[in-house]
Amino acid sequence: MGDDLRARLPQALSEALGVARLALAGDAVTAYAGALGLRSGVVVAAGTGMIALGITADGSRWRRADGWGHLLGDVGGGAWIGRAGLEAALRAHDGRARGSAPLLARARAVFGPVDTLPGQLYPRADRPAVLASFAPEVARCAQEDPVASEILRRAAAHILEAAAAVRPGPGRVDVALTGGLFSMGEPLLGPLRDQAEWLLPDACLLPAAGDPLHGALMIAGALHRGDLALPADPALLRLVR
Repeated sequence: MGDDLRARLPQALSEALGVARLALAGDAVTAYAGALGLRSGVVVAAGTGMIALGITADGSRWRRADGWGHLLGDVGGGAWIGRAGLEAALRAHDGRARGSAPLLARARAVFGPVDTLPGQLYPRADRPAVLASFAPEVARCAQEDPVASEILRRAAAHILEAAAAVRPGPGRVDVALTGGLFSMGEPLLGPLRDQAEWLLPDACLLPAAGDPLHGALMIAGALHRGDLALPADPALLRLVR
């Protein structure tokens, strides 16, 4: 949520609708609430990008890992997986080590001649989404192709490391997985389960209970009742009364 919108929205809603209490929640917070509810734990939201969100053990503040965009982070997210898959395809095209002939074939099927890829990708404002569109191709190749399988194993490790960075503390923790990336199923979920024992010990990996819209409604209901227990934060959850 932009700083300008955060500054202007409370007054605009108050004037237009007479809103007396308002919660300005970032999409990571509504995803957290939808996936896990208004309780302590960890939520990983992964689609084109990837962010992990948790709450400190005393409930006083949020903990965040990654969500820095496709140039600086979002490691393990859809754009990261798609870019890694295309890199492996280009390695095969060049005859370099660690290339993948199956991924090269899928890249040609999706994008055409691979020597046109830079021109197709670099000028586009929606480059992260285009990269992420290749992630399902990596998943389709993973069962037969060790290079694609290793990409998803690395993605799963990065996701678990982000979740570990925001857990409330030692001991058992519920970790909810939300976002379109997890719809690729076993090619990603299998490596997540396999590596969780040592990268995220004492964690219970859960599917999301609901989506971000459910989370927004849950936050609104708690705000109306006066029992919203999620911590306020200038960037993630701003409460205006």
